[in-house]
Amino acid sequence: MSELESIIWHVLGYMAMPTIFIAGFCAVFIAAVGILKMSGDTPVKD
Repeated sequence: MSELESIIWHVLGYMAMPTIFIAGFCAVFIAAVGILKMSGDTPVKD
């Protein structure tokens, strides 16, 4: 493997973890909002 290929694979490897983490966080947020909207729950009012 050339030096350029090695650099590319290292960059892709280090970018994968935060990308997966952020995508998972967004997916959970969207699912939670969708469930709350379907169930008709509203924020607590004083």
